[in-house]
Amino acid sequence: MGPTCAGKTGLAVELVRRFPLEIISVDSTQVYRGLDIGTAKPDQATLVEAPHRLLDFRDPAQPYSAAEFCRDARSEIDAIHAQGRVPLLVGGTMLYFRALLWGLAPLPEADPELRARLDARAAHRGWPALHRELAEVDPETAARLNPEDGQRLQRALEVYELTGVPLSEHHRQHRYAVELSNSGGAAASTFPFRVLPMTVAPHERARLHARIEERFHAMLSQGLVREVQRLRQRGDLHPELPALKSVGYRQVWQYLDGDYDDARMVERGLVATRQLAKRQLTWLRGWPELEWFRLEDPDLIRRVAERVAAFLAAGEAGSNVRPKGT
Repeated sequence: MGPTCAGKTGLAVELVRRFPLEIISVDSTQVYRGLDIGTAKPDQATLVEAPHRLLDFRDPAQPYSAAEFCRDARSEIDAIHAQGRVPLLVGGTMLYFRALLWGLAPLPEADPELRARLDARAAHRGWPALHRELAEVDPETAARLNPEDGQRLQRALEVYELTGVPLSEHHRQHRYAVELSNSGGAAASTFPFRVLPMTVAPHERARLHARIEERFHAMLSQGLVREVQRLRQRGDLHPELPALKSVGYRQVWQYLDGDYDDARMVERGLVATRQLAKRQLTWLRGWPELEWFRLEDPDLIRRVAERVAAFLAAGEAGSNVRPKGT
Protein backbone atom coordinates (compact mmCIF):
# COMPACT_ATOMS: atom_id res chain seq x y z
CA MET A 1 0.00 0.00 0.00
CA GLY A 2 1.02 3.63 -0.23
CA PRO A 3 0.05 7.12 -1.30
CA THR A 4 -0.08 8.08 -4.95
CA CYS A 5 3.34 8.59 -6.59
CA ALA A 6 5.13 6.65 -3.83
CA GLY A 7 6.73 4.06 -6.13
CA LYS A 8 4.42 1.11 -5.37
CA THR A 9 4.38 -0.34 -8.88
CA GLY A 10 8.14 -0.26 -9.34
CA LEU A 11 8.70 -1.97 -6.01
CA ALA A 12 6.02 -4.58 -6.77
CA VAL A 13 7.68 -5.44 -10.09
CA GLU A 14 11.01 -5.92 -8.31
CA LEU A 15 9.33 -8.37 -5.92
CA VAL A 16 7.74 -10.29 -8.81
CA ARG A 17 11.23 -10.71 -10.27
CA ARG A 18 12.42 -12.33 -7.06
CA PHE A 19 9.47 -14.39 -5.79
CA PRO A 20 6.56 -16.50 -7.11
CA LEU A 21 4.14 -13.58 -6.77
CA GLU A 22 1.36 -12.30 -8.99
CA ILE A 23 -0.02 -8.80 -8.73
CA ILE A 24 -3.65 -7.89 -8.07
CA SER A 25 -4.32 -4.21 -8.61
CA VAL A 26 -6.12 -2.45 -5.74
CA ASP A 27 -6.97 0.76 -7.55
CA SER A 28 -10.49 2.09 -7.98
CA THR A 29 -9.64 3.99 -11.18
CA GLN A 30 -7.33 1.58 -12.98
CA VAL A 31 -10.26 -0.83 -13.34
CA TYR A 32 -11.71 1.41 -16.08
CA ARG A 33 -10.95 0.96 -19.76
CA GLY A 34 -9.81 4.08 -21.56
CA LEU A 35 -8.52 5.74 -18.41
CA ASP A 36 -4.85 4.99 -18.94
CA ILE A 37 -2.64 8.06 -18.70
CA GLY A 38 -4.44 9.77 -15.83
CA THR A 39 -4.54 6.59 -13.72
CA ALA A 40 -0.84 5.85 -14.31
CA LYS A 41 -1.55 2.34 -15.54
CA PRO A 42 1.59 0.25 -16.02
CA ASP A 43 2.87 0.29 -19.58
CA GLN A 44 2.77 -2.77 -21.81
CA ALA A 45 6.38 -3.75 -21.15
CA THR A 46 5.73 -3.76 -17.41
CA LEU A 47 2.56 -5.82 -17.84
CA VAL A 48 4.41 -8.41 -19.93
CA GLU A 49 6.98 -8.85 -17.17
CA ALA A 50 4.56 -8.50 -14.25
CA PRO A 51 0.90 -9.07 -15.26
CA HIS A 52 -1.70 -7.25 -13.16
CA ARG A 53 -5.13 -8.69 -12.39
CA LEU A 54 -8.21 -6.46 -11.96
CA LEU A 55 -6.83 -3.92 -14.39
CA ASP A 56 -8.59 -2.31 -17.35
CA PHE A 57 -11.74 -4.45 -17.41
CA ARG A 58 -14.66 -2.12 -16.61
CA ASP A 59 -16.38 0.42 -18.86
CA PRO A 60 -16.22 3.91 -17.28
CA ALA A 61 -19.99 4.27 -17.69
CA GLN A 62 -20.45 1.44 -15.16
CA PRO A 63 -19.45 2.35 -11.59
CA TYR A 64 -17.42 -0.21 -9.66
CA SER A 65 -17.97 -0.77 -5.93
CA ALA A 66 -15.95 -2.00 -2.98
CA ALA A 67 -18.28 -4.99 -2.67
CA GLU A 68 -17.59 -5.94 -6.29
CA PHE A 69 -13.87 -5.55 -5.69
CA CYS A 70 -14.01 -7.94 -2.72
CA ARG A 71 -15.81 -10.54 -4.84
CA ASP A 72 -13.43 -10.17 -7.76
CA ALA A 73 -10.29 -10.05 -5.62
CA ARG A 74 -11.21 -13.25 -3.77
CA SER A 75 -11.76 -14.96 -7.12
CA GLU A 76 -8.36 -13.82 -8.39
CA ILE A 77 -6.68 -14.83 -5.11
CA ASP A 78 -8.10 -18.33 -5.45
CA ALA A 79 -6.93 -18.53 -9.07
CA ILE A 80 -3.39 -17.47 -8.12
CA HIS A 81 -3.27 -19.99 -5.27
CA ALA A 82 -4.42 -22.71 -7.67
CA GLN A 83 -1.33 -21.96 -9.75
CA GLY A 84 0.92 -22.41 -6.71
CA ARG A 85 1.73 -18.71 -6.52
CA VAL A 86 1.14 -15.98 -3.94
CA PRO A 87 -1.02 -12.88 -4.49
CA LEU A 88 0.64 -9.48 -4.14
CA LEU A 89 -2.04 -6.82 -3.72
CA VAL A 90 -0.77 -3.43 -4.84
CA GLY A 91 -2.51 -0.07 -4.83
CA GLY A 92 -3.70 2.99 -3.03
CA THR A 93 -7.46 2.50 -2.67
CA MET A 94 -7.51 1.98 1.09
CA LEU A 95 -11.26 1.35 1.24
CA TYR A 96 -10.79 -1.70 -0.99
CA PHE A 97 -8.03 -3.07 1.23
CA ARG A 98 -10.14 -2.55 4.35
CA ALA A 99 -13.25 -4.09 2.82
CA LEU A 100 -11.30 -7.14 1.69
CA LEU A 101 -9.69 -7.73 5.09
CA TRP A 102 -12.52 -6.82 7.46
CA GLY A 103 -15.61 -6.83 5.31
CA LEU A 104 -18.11 -4.03 4.90
CA ALA A 105 -19.85 -2.71 7.99
CA PRO A 106 -23.63 -3.30 8.11
CA LEU A 107 -25.18 0.09 7.37
CA PRO A 108 -28.71 1.39 6.84
CA GLU A 109 -30.13 1.25 3.35
CA ALA A 110 -30.25 4.38 1.24
CA ASP A 111 -33.05 6.82 2.03
CA PRO A 112 -34.21 8.49 -1.22
CA GLU A 113 -35.91 11.42 0.52
CA LEU A 114 -32.91 12.18 2.71
CA ARG A 115 -30.57 11.92 -0.27
CA ALA A 116 -32.75 14.33 -2.21
CA ARG A 117 -32.51 16.83 0.67
CA LEU A 118 -28.74 16.43 0.83
CA ASP A 119 -28.47 16.92 -2.93
CA ALA A 120 -30.54 20.10 -2.64
CA ARG A 121 -28.28 21.42 0.12
CA ALA A 122 -25.23 20.62 -1.98
CA ALA A 123 -26.74 22.34 -5.03
CA HIS A 124 -27.37 25.45 -2.93
CA ARG A 125 -24.19 25.56 -0.86
CA GLY A 126 -21.72 23.24 -2.60
CA TRP A 127 -20.26 19.92 -1.48
CA PRO A 128 -17.33 21.57 0.37
CA ALA A 129 -19.90 23.14 2.72
CA LEU A 130 -21.38 19.71 3.42
CA HIS A 131 -17.85 18.40 3.92
CA ARG A 132 -17.46 20.98 6.69
CA GLU A 133 -20.73 19.77 8.20
CA LEU A 134 -19.44 16.21 8.17
CA ALA A 135 -16.19 17.31 9.81
CA GLU A 136 -18.19 18.58 12.79
CA VAL A 137 -19.91 15.23 13.43
CA ASP A 138 -17.42 12.75 11.94
CA PRO A 139 -13.96 14.35 11.59
CA GLU A 140 -12.33 10.97 11.00
CA THR A 141 -14.38 10.23 7.89
CA ALA A 142 -14.17 13.83 6.69
CA ALA A 143 -10.38 13.67 6.82
CA ARG A 144 -10.47 10.74 4.40
CA LEU A 145 -12.86 12.26 1.88
CA ASN A 146 -12.37 14.75 -0.91
CA PRO A 147 -14.52 17.85 -0.26
CA GLU A 148 -15.85 17.46 -3.81
CA ASP A 149 -16.70 13.75 -3.52
CA GLY A 150 -20.45 14.16 -3.38
CA GLN A 151 -21.24 10.45 -3.54
CA ARG A 152 -19.24 9.51 -0.43
CA LEU A 153 -20.06 12.71 1.46
CA GLN A 154 -23.75 12.10 0.86
CA ARG A 155 -23.47 8.55 2.18
CA ALA A 156 -21.52 9.57 5.29
CA LEU A 157 -24.03 12.30 6.15
CA GLU A 158 -26.93 9.99 5.37
CA VAL A 159 -25.62 7.31 7.75
CA TYR A 160 -25.13 9.87 10.52
CA GLU A 161 -28.57 11.42 10.10
CA LEU A 162 -30.29 8.02 9.96
CA THR A 163 -28.49 6.47 12.93
CA GLY A 164 -27.01 9.31 14.96
CA VAL A 165 -23.69 7.43 14.83
CA PRO A 166 -20.73 8.56 12.68
CA LEU A 167 -19.77 6.33 9.77
CA SER A 168 -16.28 5.93 11.22
CA GLU A 169 -17.79 4.55 14.45
CA HIS A 170 -19.88 2.04 12.49
CA HIS A 171 -16.69 0.80 10.84
CA ARG A 172 -14.84 0.72 14.17
CA GLN A 173 -17.58 -1.30 15.85
CA HIS A 174 -17.71 -3.69 12.90
CA ARG A 175 -14.00 -4.32 13.08
CA TYR A 176 -14.13 -4.81 16.85
CA ALA A 177 -16.88 -7.39 16.40
CA VAL A 178 -14.76 -9.18 13.82
CA GLU A 179 -11.78 -9.19 16.16
CA LEU A 180 -13.85 -10.64 18.99
CA SER A 181 -15.09 -13.43 16.75
CA ASN A 182 -11.56 -14.46 15.81
CA SER A 183 -8.75 -15.72 17.97
CA GLY A 184 -5.98 -13.80 16.24
CA GLY A 185 -6.19 -10.63 18.29
CA ALA A 186 -5.82 -7.17 16.76
CA ALA A 187 -4.75 -8.48 13.36
CA ALA A 188 -7.68 -10.86 13.03
CA SER A 189 -10.11 -10.33 10.19
CA THR A 190 -12.69 -12.06 8.06
CA PHE A 191 -9.95 -12.67 5.49
CA PRO A 192 -8.91 -16.34 5.69
CA PHE A 193 -5.23 -15.93 4.73
CA ARG A 194 -2.05 -14.68 6.33
CA VAL A 195 -1.35 -11.08 5.40
CA LEU A 196 1.85 -9.03 5.39
CA PRO A 197 0.71 -5.37 5.27
CA MET A 198 3.47 -3.06 4.02
CA THR A 199 3.57 0.51 2.81
CA VAL A 200 6.14 2.57 0.95
CA ALA A 201 6.16 6.36 1.18
CA PRO A 202 8.66 9.22 0.99
CA HIS A 203 9.87 10.36 4.38
CA GLU A 204 9.39 14.05 3.59
CA ARG A 205 6.08 15.44 2.36
CA ALA A 206 7.96 17.85 0.10
CA ARG A 207 9.52 14.90 -1.70
CA LEU A 208 6.09 13.37 -2.29
CA HIS A 209 4.73 16.70 -3.56
CA ALA A 210 7.66 17.01 -5.96
CA ARG A 211 6.98 13.52 -7.33
CA ILE A 212 3.29 14.39 -7.71
CA GLU A 213 4.11 17.52 -9.70
CA GLU A 214 6.61 15.69 -11.88
CA ARG A 215 4.15 12.92 -12.71
CA PHE A 216 1.21 15.24 -13.38
CA HIS A 217 3.25 17.22 -15.88
CA ALA A 218 4.42 13.94 -17.44
CA MET A 219 0.79 12.84 -17.83
CA LEU A 220 -0.02 16.07 -19.63
CA SER A 221 2.96 15.56 -21.93
CA GLN A 222 1.81 12.00 -22.66
CA GLY A 223 -1.61 13.23 -23.78
CA LEU A 224 -3.94 13.35 -20.77
CA VAL A 225 -6.03 16.13 -22.32
CA ARG A 226 -6.47 14.13 -25.56
CA GLU A 227 -7.44 11.09 -23.49
CA VAL A 228 -10.21 13.05 -21.76
CA GLN A 229 -11.32 14.50 -25.10
CA ARG A 230 -11.79 10.97 -26.45
CA LEU A 231 -13.86 10.05 -23.41
CA ARG A 232 -16.03 13.15 -23.88
CA GLN A 233 -16.60 12.28 -27.54
CA ARG A 234 -18.31 9.03 -26.58
CA GLY A 235 -21.39 11.01 -25.63
CA ASP A 236 -22.56 8.66 -22.84
CA LEU A 237 -20.13 9.79 -20.13
CA HIS A 238 -20.48 12.70 -17.74
CA PRO A 239 -18.32 14.20 -14.97
CA GLU A 240 -20.49 12.84 -12.13
CA LEU A 241 -19.52 9.25 -12.88
CA PRO A 242 -17.06 7.88 -10.30
CA ALA A 243 -14.48 7.18 -13.01
CA LEU A 244 -14.47 10.78 -14.19
CA LYS A 245 -14.63 12.31 -10.72
CA SER A 246 -11.18 10.88 -10.05
CA VAL A 247 -8.14 13.11 -9.64
CA GLY A 248 -6.89 14.55 -12.92
CA TYR A 249 -9.91 13.60 -14.99
CA ARG A 250 -12.25 15.95 -13.15
CA GLN A 251 -9.87 18.90 -13.58
CA VAL A 252 -9.20 18.25 -17.26
CA TRP A 253 -12.91 17.75 -17.95
CA GLN A 254 -13.67 21.11 -16.32
CA TYR A 255 -10.85 22.71 -18.31
CA LEU A 256 -12.40 21.39 -21.54
CA ASP A 257 -15.75 22.77 -20.35
CA GLY A 258 -14.08 26.19 -20.23
CA ASP A 259 -14.33 26.54 -16.46
CA TYR A 260 -10.72 27.70 -16.25
CA ASP A 261 -7.54 28.05 -18.29
CA ASP A 262 -4.58 25.71 -18.70
CA ALA A 263 -2.58 27.10 -15.79
CA ARG A 264 -5.54 26.89 -13.44
CA MET A 265 -6.22 23.32 -14.55
CA VAL A 266 -2.66 22.31 -13.68
CA GLU A 267 -2.88 24.06 -10.31
CA ARG A 268 -6.17 22.40 -9.41
CA GLY A 269 -4.93 19.01 -10.58
CA LEU A 270 -1.85 19.26 -8.38
CA VAL A 271 -3.85 20.42 -5.36
CA ALA A 272 -6.34 17.56 -5.79
CA THR A 273 -3.55 14.99 -6.09
CA ARG A 274 -1.80 16.29 -2.97
CA GLN A 275 -5.12 16.11 -1.10
CA LEU A 276 -5.57 12.52 -2.27
CA ALA A 277 -2.11 11.61 -0.97
CA LYS A 278 -2.91 13.24 2.37
CA ARG A 279 -6.11 11.20 2.72
CA GLN A 280 -4.26 8.01 1.83
CA LEU A 281 -1.62 8.70 4.47
CA THR A 282 -4.38 9.32 7.01
CA TRP A 283 -5.73 5.84 6.30
CA LEU A 284 -2.26 4.31 6.54
CA ARG A 285 -1.35 5.91 9.85
CA GLY A 286 -4.32 4.15 11.44
CA TRP A 287 -3.64 0.77 9.84
CA PRO A 288 -2.88 -2.00 12.37
CA GLU A 289 0.48 -3.77 12.28
CA LEU A 290 1.56 -1.96 9.13
CA GLU A 291 5.25 -2.11 8.25
CA TRP A 292 6.59 1.17 6.85
CA PHE A 293 9.38 1.46 4.31
CA ARG A 294 10.84 4.74 3.14
CA LEU A 295 11.23 5.42 -0.55
CA GLU A 296 14.54 7.25 0.06
CA ASP A 297 16.15 4.21 1.71
CA PRO A 298 19.04 3.08 -0.53
CA ASP A 299 18.44 -0.48 0.69
CA LEU A 300 14.68 -0.33 0.15
CA ILE A 301 14.43 -3.23 -2.29
CA ARG A 302 16.70 -5.45 -0.21
CA ARG A 303 14.83 -4.71 3.03
CA VAL A 304 11.41 -5.34 1.53
CA ALA A 305 12.62 -8.49 -0.25
CA GLU A 306 14.03 -9.86 2.99
CA ARG A 307 10.75 -9.25 4.77
CA VAL A 308 8.77 -10.95 2.01
CA ALA A 309 11.18 -13.90 1.98
CA ALA A 310 10.72 -14.38 5.72
CA PHE A 311 6.95 -14.18 5.37
CA LEU A 312 6.88 -16.78 2.59
CA ALA A 313 9.26 -19.05 4.47
CA ALA A 314 7.04 -18.94 7.56
CA GLY A 315 4.12 -20.10 5.42
CA GLU A 316 6.10 -22.96 3.92
CA ALA A 317 7.16 -24.04 7.39
CA GLY A 318 3.57 -24.11 8.61
CA SER A 319 4.07 -21.27 11.05
CA ASN A 320 1.39 -20.76 13.68
CA VAL A 321 0.68 -17.35 12.14
CA ARG A 322 -0.79 -19.13 9.12
CA PRO A 323 -4.50 -19.74 9.74
CA LYS A 324 -6.59 -21.09 6.86
CA GLY A 325 -4.72 -20.43 3.62
CA THR A 326 -1.44 -19.82 1.88
